[in-house]
Amino acid sequence: MDSPRKLWTWLIALLAASFAVLLWVGRDIGMNAPPVPERVVSDSGEVLYTRADIDRGREVWQSMGGMELGSIWGHGAYVAPDWSADGLHREVVAVLDGWAKAEGAASYAALDEEHQQALQGRLRAQIRRNTYDPATATVTVPQWRASAMKTVAAHYESLFGDDPATEVLREHYAMKDNTVAQAEDRRQMAAFFWWTSWAAVTERPGSNLTYTNNWPSEPLVGNRPPATTFLWSAFSVTFLLAGIALLGWYHARTHAHDSEPLPVPAADPLRSVVITPSMRATAKYFWVVLALFLTQILLGAITAHYQVEGQLVYGYKMANLLPYSITRTWHTQLAVLWIATAWLGTGLYIAPAISGHEPRFQRLGVNFLWVCLLVIVVGAFAGQWLAVMQKMGLELNFWFGHQGYEYVDLGRFWQWFLFVGLMLWLLLVGRALWPALMRKSESRSITGLFFLSAVAIGLFYAAGLMWGRHTALSIVEYWRWWVVHLWVEGFFEVFATAVIAFLFTRLGLLEVKKATVAVLFSTIIFMAGGVLGTLHHLYFAGTPAPVLALGASFSALEVVPLAYIGFEAYDQWRLAGATPWMRRYRWPVMFFLAVSFWNMVGAGLFGFLINPPLSLYYMQGLNLTPLHGHTALFGVYGMLGVGLVLFCLRGMMPELVWNEKFLKASFWCFNIGLALMAVCTLLPLGTLQLLAAINHGYWYARSELFMQQPFVPLLIWMRVPGDVIFSLGAIALALFVAGLWVRPKRETGRED
Repeated sequence: MDSPRKLWTWLIALLAASFAVLLWVGRDIGMNAPPVPERVVSDSGEVLYTRADIDRGREVWQSMGGMELGSIWGHGAYVAPDWSADGLHREVVAVLDGWAKAEGAASYAALDEEHQQALQGRLRAQIRRNTYDPATATVTVPQWRASAMKTVAAHYESLFGDDPATEVLREHYAMKDNTVAQAEDRRQMAAFFWWTSWAAVTERPGSNLTYTNNWPSEPLVGNRPPATTFLWSAFSVTFLLAGIALLGWYHARTHAHDSEPLPVPAADPLRSVVITPSMRATAKYFWVVLALFLTQILLGAITAHYQVEGQLVYGYKMANLLPYSITRTWHTQLAVLWIATAWLGTGLYIAPAISGHEPRFQRLGVNFLWVCLLVIVVGAFAGQWLAVMQKMGLELNFWFGHQGYEYVDLGRFWQWFLFVGLMLWLLLVGRALWPALMRKSESRSITGLFFLSAVAIGLFYAAGLMWGRHTALSIVEYWRWWVVHLWVEGFFEVFATAVIAFLFTRLGLLEVKKATVAVLFSTIIFMAGGVLGTLHHLYFAGTPAPVLALGASFSALEVVPLAYIGFEAYDQWRLAGATPWMRRYRWPVMFFLAVSFWNMVGAGLFGFLINPPLSLYYMQGLNLTPLHGHTALFGVYGMLGVGLVLFCLRGMMPELVWNEKFLKASFWCFNIGLALMAVCTLLPLGTLQLLAAINHGYWYARSELFMQQPFVPLLIWMRVPGDVIFSLGAIALALFVAGLWVRPKRETGRED
């Protein structure tokens, strides 16, 4: 194997180059973002919208839940339509109907195919033309389009209010009555929706592609995948195959020269670790993990049920108290929060265990941080409820309410509070680790990487603070995916890899030097695709062409480290049975093995399914996206979080006998339930939506015309067995943890 020093050099060089390119692309995105006009006027001089209307409309959209109710440019929830695609289609149909009526027909649909094609050709030539004047910052539209825009705006003003004419549609979209209470706010939100659809159909200056690279698929206006999506999709497959082949060669070469297996200790080395007061204080973090996890499951069940009954949950009009947009907000945020809390608690527990050092007031800091975590959760969730229920003004909403951007929905005040909390966590971990970082030892590299990943977890959340109330939407998306992709999918992965390596070296099951090289190598291949792979989320979010090329190339490489983890899974399993005392760690290791499986299936297979440009052009925002999201987020990070919690609990109370029946039930219920959820509902429903998007256009795959067909509720009901089994797994895990404190059973004789 390569030396740690050489691998550190490669890692530093890789990160420097990758982030330099990522920042350069961000600058390019900012310079080429779709312009927001100061005025939108008809050719007769009538002012239709102003920039103030569009900007305030975006704030209104954020306050009612934003991406948690429908989506914009394909990013967001899956029950209501994508408002960009829906608005574009409604506007186009209104124009074509107007022209058909002018020719004496009842509607566009009543024309024969020849006349329909003629009107489509006329429409495409005119509606795709960019009429934005940079000198005056004005968009001028012909009168026929202005009339269609008013028709669409009237529809949204009715839909987001309590108009009986759109009552059935609100039920189909799982929207509460008066989602936006004020009529003027509804008018301005319609202006924002129009701007997002304008960017999707208007060609960039000097290009035949729209600002969203021809997304969404809309046959009526000639929006179809550009040739570059085919080109870079083919290249991404090539890069994937080449990366896996090189990894296989490297793995075979290095393992062929491995020495004999390390002699396994006769007794559990971790039993000699002294449990400090701060380490014991982390137990409350794991209680919070379970509380947040159980709440997330309950909210997920309510959110899924809204897809069947609209505003009702088993006949009760739950939307009046907990609308779909708020249950989905809390469900998605709790997924990140409970996993992050598990890992934060693990960091606080592991740091003194590594160094053997308990700094002064460390326990006080651990307890104070725990209180801050509770305040953030309660305060942020209360603010979001007040915002969605329209009980908080727009001025306060940005700071204390709902930002409307999926996974970073917290109001800015709560974001800052969380960032400060992460800095406190970093300080607590760093001061406990410091003696180990200063000590010259074989494990210094693993300790250093563990600390650097903790630094990255703390600092990279700051990407969520990089936009303001009126920052260009393309730039908001750019920074948002820094948080969602780099923070969660990148540095959390490195953090977990370093923690697992530390645990196995301390158990005496891995040689320190080999573990160090393995961790550094894993980090290099994670970061090689992970940093620039962030761009695959931005193909169609108002970004320029280089994003497509770079994102497709490097996102393909994200799958490569997942194959590497698969190679190592067998070794973990072998180590788990190396000696009788390792039976104590059987279930933590089993959860780590589940991580390897779901890494390959959820993050790898289902992730690559939607990552290439051509795939994502049609699949973005369909149910194939949550197929990847559920199997990767819980299957990888959730399982990993549970495994780390169990390792900490094993070390915290080494003398207790575990009720392994609960753990066995929990493990298999999680895996079987997650698989059933994916196979019985998300995969078939997403596939049918994909066919609809290809055949009829993206708007149709997300519309009530498709989602209200009889087979859709059937597929959603088919989630119930998987959801129930999964929930039983969570209950079994909670009962196991509670039993460690309520009914502890101590060993009668020490097992070595």
